[in-house]
Amino acid sequence: MTDETGAQLTKAQHIAAELKAAIERGDYGPGDRLPGENVLAAQHSVATLTARRALKILRTEGLIETKKGAGARVISFQPIRRRGIQRLARDQWGSGKTVWSADDHRAPDVDQITVLEDTPPPQHISDVLELAPGETVCVRSRRYVMEGRPVMTAESYLPQSLVAGSPITQADTGPGGIYARLADLGHAPAHFREEIRVRMPSAEEAVRLALPADRTVIKLARTAFDSEGRAVEINEMTMDSAAYVLDYEFDA
Repeated sequence: MTDETGAQLTKAQHIAAELKAAIERGDYGPGDRLPGENVLAAQHSVATLTARRALKILRTEGLIETKKGAGARVISFQPIRRRGIQRLARDQWGSGKTVWSADDHRAPDVDQITVLEDTPPPQHISDVLELAPGETVCVRSRRYVMEGRPVMTAESYLPQSLVAGSPITQADTGPGGIYARLADLGHAPAHFREEIRVRMPSAEEAVRLALPADRTVIKLARTAFDSEGRAVEINEMTMDSAAYVLDYEFDA
């Protein structure tokens, strides 16, 4: 048994690949229950443990959810299509819209938010923001939930000297969010840089995002620069990799 690259598949991987193909064909729709471990083991002449491993593969990929006593069901959640270019356009946040309105018809809820002022920054944050020794930051920490499912956590770091006394230090920053308020302060973002990598979650990240410990997270760090080239915000995001499609569309 091999995959499309010719690599040898284990029995569990082969069963998982067949089930994934069936889900993609529509044989099993959102919310449908998959065959149980014993049924899969009998169908494929394998041990129950092998069938269990196959289902675990699908759960790790975010295709199914398993609950004790309820078996495995196809997840009904549709991944968020995150449109990385459109969401950061000035006519988006500059007109009072949220960046999320550029993605799809759904908007997440923020179920956890803390704002800490005069916080000593991590060294890499201090370096990018070019802070002087002893300078502090305002840290905005949020957790985003879509359809009852945690999908992302985010920490924004902004120079305290820049945002002190502004709505950025409040839980609700108002229409257009942080970037509109930076514009009010004369430091509207004029340029963005995003860095993306994928890794396994820390124990804390897995808990906050309610993830299986073996599912990867997307780590996205975005830096906003004003027209003078000064870094005015760093937003470090941790995303459930099964909850997102990163979509970048731009002219050649």
